[in-house]
Amino acid sequence: MVSLQSAENALKSFYLDAIKESIDMKTNPFFAKIESTSENVFGKDVKKVVRVGLNGGVAAGTETGDLPEADGSNYLQLTASLKNLYGTIEISDKAIRASQNNEGAVVNLLNSEVDHLIKSAKYNFGRMLFGNGNGFIDYFSSMDGNSFHLATTTGAVVPGMKVFVCDDNGVPYDGVGERTVVSVDRIGQWVELDGEPLTEPLISGTIYAKHSAEELSGLGKIFNGKELYGYAKADNDYLCPYTQTNVGDIDELKIQTALDMLEETTGAGVDIIICSWGVRRALLKYYKEQGMQVQTMQIEGGFNAISFNGIPVVADRFCPRGTMYLLNSADFKLYQLCDWQWMEGENGQILRQVPGKPVYSATLVKYAELICERPQGQGRLTDINEA
Repeated sequence: MVSLQSAENALKSFYLDAIKESIDMKTNPFFAKIESTSENVFGKDVKKVVRVGLNGGVAAGTETGDLPEADGSNYLQLTASLKNLYGTIEISDKAIRASQNNEGAVVNLLNSEVDHLIKSAKYNFGRMLFGNGNGFIDYFSSMDGNSFHLATTTGAVVPGMKVFVCDDNGVPYDGVGERTVVSVDRIGQWVELDGEPLTEPLISGTIYAKHSAEELSGLGKIFNGKELYGYAKADNDYLCPYTQTNVGDIDELKIQTALDMLEETTGAGVDIIICSWGVRRALLKYYKEQGMQVQTMQIEGGFNAISFNGIPVVADRFCPRGTMYLLNSADFKLYQLCDWQWMEGENGQILRQVPGKPVYSATLVKYAELICERPQGQGRLTDINEA
């Protein structure tokens, strides 16, 4: 007979490994290449010491001259707090009782809940990888009634998502508050929200995810802003990635120039290129116009990619329009206190009744933060004409 205990056992022994594999390897090609580790985690913080520049203790000299002295001062301690990442599933008491004499029914029930959890986790992690850690999604240029026009991308917005409508400084507008996305026009870049329509239109503002200021520090954190990992970027070239604006039409020379600059600066190469859908189409158009054969390749996680001189080029729904990132995934680490685990209550229970409701819930938890150990080795091209 199927019981609450047998459902718990299945979640612990069978589903947990499947959830880990799906989130780690199937979120997107970039996330699949990032190593997870518990090293350099101290309490609630990550503290990673990195070396800046070369060791000054290597030099040529005479037989009787002084030996070169090592330079022990060129270090930075990158510091960041672990983020609290959760995922919850819910199963009604009625569904469990209806499945007591049917093992197939409870398997279908758990499969449905876990599949939805994995889908939501992959979506949110994919979005966070391009964010700056505070839930920022995009700017909007106008909002009239219940609809607003996004500035750069609609990929990060889906129906059912909770968002905050804020001013240009990230302060929620009075009278708007938290809203739910009803529909998305991805061609016109219009998003419709629920609730009472605005009586006065908004000229501009920003959109944030529901849980702002508590997300992973993604590419937006590395490429934007004045501070990173406890240091001012203006005082540390090591923390400043390569950027090229006003690129215009994309071509092989512009990409190769950026790759050469990154290798000249750090001595390391790029192992993945991420761009928007329109930029990938523009690159394919360039190849066609030049009569070049498009090479493809398969990379970690089973993803297919275009090959640019052996470097995979992948498009991502969360990448801003007209943008291309040139990254070295070896410089990124997902530092974690532990891997994904079910939160356990008394006697190791993971399925607990929601107070006052005939529903049982289980919560998946992970405490982690994404760190780029060499921001100077990453690059971004913007204002690319899309196709």
